[in-house]
Amino acid sequence: TFPLSARARTQTQGADESERGSVAAAEGSRSAAGERMTRLVTTAPSAGAMRGFRFASCRCANAGRPPRREGHRGVATRALVSENSGLQKLTSVVESQQFDRAMLEDLFEVTREMERITNEDGECKLLSGKVMGTLFYEPSTRTRLSFETAMCRLGGKVVSTENAREFSSVAKGETLEDTIRTLEQYVDMIVLRHFQAGSARIAADAASVPLVSAGDGPGQHPTQALLDLYTIQKELGRIDGTKVALVGDLANGRTARSLAYVLSKFDQVKLYFVAPDVARIGEDIKEHLSENNIAWEEADDLASVAKEVDVLYQTRIQK
Repeated sequence: TFPLSARARTQTQGADESERGSVAAAEGSRSAAGERMTRLVTTAPSAGAMRGFRFASCRCANAGRPPRREGHRGVATRALVSENSGLQKLTSVVESQQFDRAMLEDLFEVTREMERITNEDGECKLLSGKVMGTLFYEPSTRTRLSFETAMCRLGGKVVSTENAREFSSVAKGETLEDTIRTLEQYVDMIVLRHFQAGSARIAADAASVPLVSAGDGPGQHPTQALLDLYTIQKELGRIDGTKVALVGDLANGRTARSLAYVLSKFDQVKLYFVAPDVARIGEDIKEHLSENNIAWEEADDLASVAKEVDVLYQTRIQK
């Protein structure tokens, strides 16, 4: 599993291709690496609350504040991921369907603590000695930098290529699988942005280190959906019972597809798909929602839908 930390803020405009339609931008981080990616941190709760939880420690700078527990230097934090949590079995992240509700709620607990660490405690050394490789075949600013910032704030290091489509051995005919097998010799984790749907799954199957998708063509962008979902919960105080309008190029917008999947894990959610005929959401998404008893409807009048919803998720026309 991977720590999801984000200093998130609500946005009303779109971002680069990975953030199109995002309701939040990450100033913190979406993910960070570890040997098994299972060390998620939080401050130590009561003894009763810790039954059945795995422990890990992280030494963080505390800006001169006294240690929180006698006998510890710096700030001691502990893992708060149940042994039974699905997060313990998660190695790579390639699609939103990998997450169930319990996993999402566990992840949100970690996110809140990671926000506290980045806001109050300075640099954390949890991933000291680990290296993350960011392999981007498409242009990106916010997504790539947010991943890299995450790794730095957790004490790790980053190697990066921001235009692998042109400045890598793929230009010489190397396959994606071979590129992954080469890169994994240098790093402990890979973050991949690719222009073809399904490429993240292909890369993850070839990799022997954890791989996180940062978007694969018109397919999915799971970490963006996690951040968007967390922001909705943070801003509204709930996800159950929310009405969300997904607006724009829903046929090609990967963020909207991923968000629809994770919203389907919650109760009494209703989705409105507002798009012209040529940009309607895919039938696979509608079938998934119907199978999971999630109400949805399509519309072309944004003004009428806006009166009914709690969240407007705006995307742009994809190139």
